[in-house]
Amino acid sequence: MTASAPPAPAGPPAFDTLSALLHTRHSCRAFLPEPLPRATIEQVLATAQRTASWCNAQPWQLTIASGATLARLRAALAAAVPATPPAPDLPWPREYRGMYQDRRRECGFGLYDAVGIARGDRAASAQQVALNFTMFGAPHVAIVSSDEALGVYGAVDCGAYVGNFMLAAHSLGIGSIAQAALAAYPAVLRDVLGIGTDRSIVCAISFGRADPQHPANRFRTTRADVAQAVQWRD
Repeated sequence: MTASAPPAPAGPPAFDTLSALLHTRHSCRAFLPEPLPRATIEQVLATAQRTASWCNAQPWQLTIASGATLARLRAALAAAVPATPPAPDLPWPREYRGMYQDRRRECGFGLYDAVGIARGDRAASAQQVALNFTMFGAPHVAIVSSDEALGVYGAVDCGAYVGNFMLAAHSLGIGSIAQAALAAYPAVLRDVLGIGTDRSIVCAISFGRADPQHPANRFRTTRADVAQAVQWRD
């Protein structure tokens, strides 16, 4: 298991609350099956809706699947993923280089260690990857899309929204995970959920109550020091 970064110095109450949320939120990879009350989900949505966006365009739209619809989506993905090449609306990274590749590997190896997958065990690692398409057992999944005409700026706005959605969920004791994997199969999402081709599918957010006993939920990623991310020019 990797350790999270140390907490920031104490400050005003609002800062301390935000810092605590950022330091304790994690990607949930095992959920309890019970659905959340609609009113609780609406609290998260109303808070995330305050996200800043270019020209206040607010390009994000969510299609939230639960219950029977989510079951149909899982079944459709189970059928499509083994037989269909990924074809995301937005291009995936061309490559991960240098420290970005190092961080990616650290994350992957750390997760596999947490759930008992030995390095080089391709069958077990493939099974772990496949859990993405079951939404890790979450009772809800939100498919996040943007107006396709807005291009990269719409996707940037959606990224900010996703971060705020997950923080709002965490503040209410709700686990979540942002998933690019589902966006690799937009045709399936459109067919099951009725999302139009005028929308670019950015990612998914699976959410619900975390399973506290599952070893995947004891895994934490690290964060780079601020000095690695910031250059000062005084």
